[in-house]
This record gives sequence, structure tokens and C-alpha cells, in this order.
Amino acid sequence: MNAWAKSYPENKHVKFLADGSATYTHALGLELDLNDKGLGTRSKRFALLVEDLKVKVANVENGGEFTISGADEIIKAL
Repeated sequence: MNAWAKSYPENKHVKFLADGSATYTHALGLELDLNDKGLGTRSKRFALLVEDLKVKVANVENGGEFTISGADEIIKAL
């Protein structure tokens, strides 16, 4: 995440956050158990719009979809 964030030095508003042990993902109830496939605990695909530490929008994808968690949908929510 740090390397990705450094590739956008002009960014002043987006926080790049890692959740390597899925602690935050679990707290949000967005974990995806892929242990049976040998992949451990992952997160569902999602995008959050957070303002003043409050989640204003939570776009959580179903299954393998990629329809509501992209940048265009979050921009619409702004």
C-alpha cells in the first residue's frame, strides 16, 4: 500500500490503508473465508466513503461482481 500511495504524490485526500491480518475487515463484517481454497481470510470487494471517521457510503459487492465498488460509484456518492 505504501508503494501504491507513493505513486500518487499529488494525492491529498485518499488514505491508503493496509489490513494484513484482516482485523478491520473482520470488525466491519466484510471477511471472506477462503480457507478451503488455501487462501485464508480475505475481504469482500468493497469501497467505503468515510467522512469524519463515519462511514457515509458502503458499497459491498456480491460474489465476484465489480459493479458498485469502483471509483465512478464513489464519485457519484460525493
